[in-house]
Amino acid sequence: MAAPGRRCPGCGSAELLEDALYAQQQLVCAACGCVLAEGLLTTTYSDEEHCREVAYSQSTGQKEQLSRCVQQGIRRVQDLCKVLQLPTVFEETAVSYFQRAVQHPAFHLVSLEKKELLGGCCVFVTCRQHNWPLTMGTICSLLYAKQELFAGIFLSLQKELGLSVPALSLADLVTTHLNSFRLFQHSADVPAPFVEDKEKMVARTLQLVELAGETWLVTGRHPVPIVTAAAFLAWQSLRPGARLACPLARFCRAAGVDLPPPAHLRLKELLDILLRMASQLAWLRVFKLDKKTVVKHIGDLLQHRIFLLKNAFCVEEEEEQHAAAPGQGSPGSPEIEQYLRSPEEIRAFSKAKGWP
Repeated sequence: MAAPGRRCPGCGSAELLEDALYAQQQLVCAACGCVLAEGLLTTTYSDEEHCREVAYSQSTGQKEQLSRCVQQGIRRVQDLCKVLQLPTVFEETAVSYFQRAVQHPAFHLVSLEKKELLGGCCVFVTCRQHNWPLTMGTICSLLYAKQELFAGIFLSLQKELGLSVPALSLADLVTTHLNSFRLFQHSADVPAPFVEDKEKMVARTLQLVELAGETWLVTGRHPVPIVTAAAFLAWQSLRPGARLACPLARFCRAAGVDLPPPAHLRLKELLDILLRMASQLAWLRVFKLDKKTVVKHIGDLLQHRIFLLKNAFCVEEEEEQHAAAPGQGSPGSPEIEQYLRSPEEIRAFSKAKGWP
């Protein structure tokens, strides 16, 4: 359509046409092709304030693509599920948690290292919710991550997404942890005296872990060191003659598992409990048991553990009461003397006691 009253400044032709190029309106000379006026891509702010956003998929007809970071995170979650041989339902749930987490503002500005661990946390949460026995240490070893950092991200994920994560059953954890031991089949790496029946060892380890729970050794502590110490004592007690000389570190090497640093302390605490229980059996008092020889009698002690624990703790309470009875809780002379400061107070105290 020609624009009336205007001519081309180049050739003087009056044949000017309005031509729409994409979203711009242009005034073009039909004779020489000169562009007389060109529209602006952008308008003023007052013109744009009444506009509305158009979704990417509506403007281009294509679906939004995930960022490279999210794609890599999803692949990392899927690979981790395959390594752990988790069911497909677990993988789908973990991926959905990861997609929710990366869209949450709390995880937008975290470091790349934390974003890489976020997928592992989603897998860990999924396993816990489905009562699948998986420890934080296993995930951290697969991701080469520090447990302190992983635990912090796990707590943040649980809080920000409002996820309910049930506690892990110790019985399931014992079974899963012992499944990784290499002591149940004959091989070149495992000496013949070290091979043990799996069912017997799992049953004895469960009894020792229950004993640890009844004596408050489990509360507030990482479960893997306790399970490792209990498995070691169970393994020794099943064939004590050939295994008493084997230390905990060699046992872990033969089993093909890592030795947690607190396991030595948990082993010492379990042996102390067993010795206190053994002191309540009359026929064991004559043997003068120590931390090595008491292992031979673990089967008998576990068979009567409720009775022996009750007696052991009752005797301890009576001894504490007798120790506090003479003074009835009053401070003794050494305690009074430490509060005396001046010579006058010392002389007055000596005179009251009848000292020379």
